[in-house]
Amino acid sequence: MSEISQEDWDIELTPANNMLDLKLKDIWHYRDLLVLLVRRDFVSFYKQTILGPLWFFIQPLFTTLIYTFVFGNLAAIPTDGLPQPLFYLAGITAWNYFSDCLGKTSSVFVSNAGLFGKVYFPRLIVPLSIVASNLIRFAVQMALFVLMMIFYWVKGASFHPNAYLLLFPLLLVLMAMLGLGLGMIISAMTTKYRDLTFLISFGIQLMMYLTTVIYPLSTVKAKYPKYQWLVEYNPMTSIIEAFRYGFLGQGTFTILSLGITTVITTFILLIGIVIFNRVERNFIDTV
Repeated sequence: MSEISQEDWDIELTPANNMLDLKLKDIWHYRDLLVLLVRRDFVSFYKQTILGPLWFFIQPLFTTLIYTFVFGNLAAIPTDGLPQPLFYLAGITAWNYFSDCLGKTSSVFVSNAGLFGKVYFPRLIVPLSIVASNLIRFAVQMALFVLMMIFYWVKGASFHPNAYLLLFPLLLVLMAMLGLGLGMIISAMTTKYRDLTFLISFGIQLMMYLTTVIYPLSTVKAKYPKYQWLVEYNPMTSIIEAFRYGFLGQGTFTILSLGITTVITTFILLIGIVIFNRVERNFIDTV
């Protein structure tokens, strides 16, 4: 008998021994699938809409107008001396990216159970595709924010972009990591406890009010010093404050607070990866 020749395999499936294994080699091998999933998310969401991608502009613009009327005029909440629409749009732009990543990632296992049960591919590609596809919406909303900055600059409004703009890539990565980490944790929990899906949108809304989207951190410290820790220790607070400080020159921002946020966000992402890798082994039996 002739000896069986050793075959070369593109991918070898073995039991996962390391909970922190990101399967980066497999993800790179399936990079075309990642691109297809990003395209699917974008096209499927806007394919049967009348205005299509214009909703990228409409949603933050109308939200800004409502916030300006309700919180800026009726409630008279200060905005650190910045033009109210500019202040609110800065917070909305950053928050929308984080909340979209969190909301969509938190239902990965339930929403893709049929796909996961039919064919092998690195499961982490799906939440990564969500983070990547949301970058398109974020880029459009950032363009709207920059246009509004130019509009108020022409009008002579007082705001001062500075060198901390260079932190923008780091802030973007932190928002993606935080949304991805929390989303994977929640997604793993929803495989057993389906009723958690009803709390996600409600919880994200509540979390927004504990973040400096509609008010500055300086106001919380001045009026409610006993409760400022609820807002200050929220990782998204330092990200939004740094975002405003870099682009507009106003915000309660320190390198220390951003460093603490980086540590907390990295820890949350690692926990999310561990739980995600553990649940993906047998989630199909419980979904």
